[in-house]
Amino acid sequence: MKIHIVDYGMGNIFSVQKKLLQENITVTVSSRPQDIFEADKIILLGVGHFNKAMNNLTELSLIEPLNEFALIQKKPVLGICLGMQLMAISSEEGNGSNHGLGWVDASVKKFQTDDFKKFKIPHMGWNTINSLKKSALMKNISFEDEFYFVHSFFMEPNDPNLVLNETIYIEKFCSGIEKENIFGVQYHPEKSHDAGRALLKNFIAI
Repeated sequence: MKIHIVDYGMGNIFSVQKKLLQENITVTVSSRPQDIFEADKIILLGVGHFNKAMNNLTELSLIEPLNEFALIQKKPVLGICLGMQLMAISSEEGNGSNHGLGWVDASVKKFQTDDFKKFKIPHMGWNTINSLKKSALMKNISFEDEFYFVHSFFMEPNDPNLVLNETIYIEKFCSGIEKENIFGVQYHPEKSHDAGRALLKNFIAI
């Protein structure tokens, strides 16, 4: 089993790599396109600006191999935080016309609130997730388990069948998706203690 973490300059790679190595998994980290094809599973991390992330993936010639891996070979991919958002068709971050990988029928929206005393943006801290369907990714994870979030934007799927998790902050939003071999979580499993470790172990086992 070889899991590849795509390094495109915008992710907290060390924390995820450390968690995976604790499970005695072979983990590779690089920005080389050829390493994607040699992997059994891929993790796409991301922290920062949507458009910058897509530009980095383009400049590193990573989009075509990622599409081949996810859409043609249909091997498992896990997107975390911005990595999940990049799977959408577009994002309103920045000028509002940024195009994503387009793996799922969804757009990325920004949290809106008039009550800044009650709701801080970004949404930062611990929150629960509600799983809407049975999934191998959610094995041994309960609705009482808390996960760590840091984000100002969230994915809004056009197809409700994509939604794996929902979380409430300002409003109910999609915090996890599943489409065949494609998985995405808005929260950070690498920062989420036992629940996060369980999720990563579940992804390894898929």
